[in-house]
Amino acid sequence: MKRTLPLLVLPALLAALPTHAATPSREVSIVFVGDIMVAERPGELIARGTDPFQPFQSLLDAHDLRIGNLECVVARGGNALLKPFTFRADPQVLPVLKRHFDAVSLANNHSGDFGKTAFAEQLGLMQQAGLPWFGGGHTLEEAHRPLILERNGLRIALLGYVEFKPRAFEADATHPGVAWSGEDEQVIEDIIAARRVQHADIVIPFMHWGWEEEAQPSPRLREFARRMIDAGADMVVGDHPHVTQGADVYKGKPIIYSLGNFLFNSFDTVATTTGWVLSAKLGPEGVRQWRTHVARLDADGVPHPASAASSPCGHAGDTVVQQCKGAP
Repeated sequence: MKRTLPLLVLPALLAALPTHAATPSREVSIVFVGDIMVAERPGELIARGTDPFQPFQSLLDAHDLRIGNLECVVARGGNALLKPFTFRADPQVLPVLKRHFDAVSLANNHSGDFGKTAFAEQLGLMQQAGLPWFGGGHTLEEAHRPLILERNGLRIALLGYVEFKPRAFEADATHPGVAWSGEDEQVIEDIIAARRVQHADIVIPFMHWGWEEEAQPSPRLREFARRMIDAGADMVVGDHPHVTQGADVYKGKPIIYSLGNFLFNSFDTVATTTGWVLSAKLGPEGVRQWRTHVARLDADGVPHPASAASSPCGHAGDTVVQQCKGAP
């Protein structure tokens, strides 16, 4: 006699079977902004209780990870170096930065504006505030060590480098400072080690490079960005020129050469008061999709969304850069 299972039992058995559809997607959303300078006018706004990041707060908060370049030293001590522009912010800005960002890069040409003592003070203050950093450290080894952030089962490695003078800001074996990218082979080794040693699923170098106010990246930047992807980088993100510099895709992976300014006063041209905010979705296989959002800086250097403006975007495996626009 043929026996059959009761109809009420079958659904229970089927539900117990393993299924890929029931497995949570290991996806992480990440957002990058360009230069953040919280001294001068932005610092004054924060001291008055105004949050200069508020216009972009909803976009930042919509992501699992929020990353920016901190384009100043945050300290009370130190002496200004002899250079055209030096930026030092009061430590009162740190709670505001902590509210909006999960980590910041220190690899830029203003982290050392008030000397290594002030930079070491900044590291201590950021540690107390609970604001992680990368691209700088108490020693050369620490400056080149990736920051590993884990979300939704993904290990994401962030590396930061500067290759714009002065190189005197670079860390050494016993003194604090930033990570320098002029030695290309060291950057390549760091990317490889992030996977082999740190077991990162995703590796993203954040580069402070290029010439100021040039609309296009140099051939050297294009070639080096591709070398980084060949070494294992999933995406290359850049800033420093104070203007956006376009984007490429190489082997289906995005390269955004410069995000331009994000929070920065004293600029007055259309190019220098236009920045990009980069949003991306990451999976174990790499960048699944990405897009930039246009920011317009006002007279105080505060960024505001410009949803009617188009800017680069794309998906994994694209061979050309697309253009997107619309509200974040």
